[in-house]
Amino acid sequence: MIAIAGKNPLDEFNDALVNDALELIAPCVAIPAWAESLVAARPYPTVNALQHYASQLTLDWGRAELNLALAAHPRIGEKPQGSGKEALLSRGEQSTVDTQNRVLKEALAQGNTEYEAQFGRVFLIRAKGRSGEEMLSELHRRLNNSPAEEEAEALEQLRQITLLRLEGAFAQ
Repeated sequence: MIAIAGKNPLDEFNDALVNDALELIAPCVAIPAWAESLVAARPYPTVNALQHYASQLTLDWGRAELNLALAAHPRIGEKPQGSGKEALLSRGEQSTVDTQNRVLKEALAQGNTEYEAQFGRVFLIRAKGRSGEEMLSELHRRLNNSPAEEEAEALEQLRQITLLRLEGAFAQ
């Protein structure tokens, strides 16, 4: 997870210059407007207040925000590219996918291809706490969704991923 240096991450975030504060939370999600709104509302009296406001901001997300965030998101079962903080987080979150399991890796690749053909975007799922097999099962289940149902599910997964990453950023 991302870690804000120092003894009290919230105080450091509240006191940071705008660009520094943005840099600290940018790896949570590739939606600059969300990060900018979160930074603009400082200071926060508690981490819970920050998390609550961050969660409220995610409720306004729609297709445009989903597509923006997915542009930076790797396929499930593939190694995230890049060396930035978001790629590092994705690698950690997907560590439960056994990339040595050829059958699972091939099934995920095939499922990703089917999903992208059907919905026109990368399959998004909160990987933390799920095995590769569980993610594959969810991928197959979600292939039965209508486009509107799937957009709603993908947005919910994006919210969960973002808020888990934010929680990690402020863990002490």
